Amino acid sequence: MPAFRDLLLVRSASRLLAHRRAFREVSHCLRAYATKCKKPKGVVVGVYKRDSDKPPKTTENAVTLDDSVGGKVMQWIRERNMDGSPGKGLLFSGMDGDYQAIAVVGVGDYDAAFNEEEELDLGMENVRVAAGAGARALQLQGMREVHVDSMGYPEQAAEGASLAVWRFNMNKRKKNRTRTPKLEMYGKGDREAWTRGLFKAESQNLARRLSDTPANMMTPSVFAQAAVDALCPCGVTVEVRSMDWIEDMKLNSFLMIAKGSCEPPLLLECSYCGTAPEEKSVLLLGLGLTFNSGGLCLKSKTGMDQYRGAMAGAAVCVGVLRAASALSLPMNISAIIPLCEHMPSGMAVKCGDVVSLLNGITMGVKDVGKAPVVVMADPLLYGQSAHKPKMIIDIGTVAQGVNYALGGAATGLWTTSNFVHKQFRKAGGITGDRVWRFPLFKYYHQIVTKNITYDLSNAGRGPASSCLAAAILRSLVPCVDWAHLDNRGTGMLTATNPLPYLLKNQMTGRPTRTVIQFLYQLACSES
Repeated sequence: MPAFRDLLLVRSASRLLAHRRAFREVSHCLRAYATKCKKPKGVVVGVYKRDSDKPPKTTENAVTLDDSVGGKVMQWIRERNMDGSPGKGLLFSGMDGDYQAIAVVGVGDYDAAFNEEEELDLGMENVRVAAGAGARALQLQGMREVHVDSMGYPEQAAEGASLAVWRFNMNKRKKNRTRTPKLEMYGKGDREAWTRGLFKAESQNLARRLSDTPANMMTPSVFAQAAVDALCPCGVTVEVRSMDWIEDMKLNSFLMIAKGSCEPPLLLECSYCGTAPEEKSVLLLGLGLTFNSGGLCLKSKTGMDQYRGAMAGAAVCVGVLRAASALSLPMNISAIIPLCEHMPSGMAVKCGDVVSLLNGITMGVKDVGKAPVVVMADPLLYGQSAHKPKMIIDIGTVAQGVNYALGGAATGLWTTSNFVHKQFRKAGGITGDRVWRFPLFKYYHQIVTKNITYDLSNAGRGPASSCLAAAILRSLVPCVDWAHLDNRGTGMLTATNPLPYLLKNQMTGRPTRTVIQFLYQLACSES
């Protein structure tokens, strides 16, 4: 028995040592894998839409990747019978080599170009969609670094990828946040165009962050500080005007709306100088209602939280100025950004109140729920007298009518210049963030100016709320070229059919890239 017991002990000891050695080996392998994949990388490549019975055609960089992995990419495409539809693809993970995951995404037709009916460059837009879909899929797989195939359009690939992986999750616990991966261009391509695309997308992401921040965390003073932090390091001058200054300058229409809130109003005056200081600037005016409750004409409680994004126009202006500086546009740009809250209180503006504007015109506030044009009126007049610009572009979530008409498909445009319209139409086709022109008929001007006891009404009569608001603003700009962009349907939450590289039920930051592209075209045409 003792001998048998000793044999059992020896066997048990041997098994224990074997288990320990196996555990050490597994632990060593896990540590090695963890060290190797401490920053796991993924890559996105494109495949074009299949042409009848011909074999699938991939991008040039996809061919390079296929060679590096022993032909597996083409094998997967054939086995899964990929048809190359834009944004649809396959994800392969657990790979060895430089990349731990590969996303193969459809880019649509090889010869896709500008589509007149859609007013959109489909080749560029398909690349945005493909790059965004691939980058987002790799992000959700935990990739810390994502390399993106330029697919023939490096600027658009950078835009799509950067917009797709951005998240507003600052109010989540750190462990629950989706990490934003580092983006790099994969393979051959124009590196300058890639960088330009990143600048444009990051500027739109800045506008998204400002718009999506809750109203208690994005008051006028907090917005002003955020603008200073974003613009001053880029060489853009930002002057923050206090309530005393606003009162001294008699910006009464702005103060009339602001006095309903305990938060003091501020006005930002920003300047970017990209050419000779004596050159006239393009003036941007961004509506900065950091929360629009509707005042005494209170909005419905259902969906009221989205009106934290009523300052989307101001956010777009900040993003545009940042991009203009990053791209070193050879032009001068000024911006006026009035910031306040529109709240009900004993001090709030009442229906029927009348205010005198800087140009001596009296405005009657027939409907306090239509406050945006009242907030913008005096700052618009001040900007013309102080900066004497060659062109004015005002941007804001002004009226609901444009949302009923266009939804999230395009931003409403009203302008006095056919040249401005053509340039905005071209810019929207390039960026994929389109605009649509609405009329400035005298019909609308007559409705807002024919009043018995005052010169101008803030509401007018009838259902065409966006056209009436544009007519009011148009009456305050007598001379220079002027454009009004109403992003009520595009700059706030897009619940229905959002762009594939943006997120549903989050603020969009639109039309930041379209305004940047417009200014880029304007600078090029002048130079």
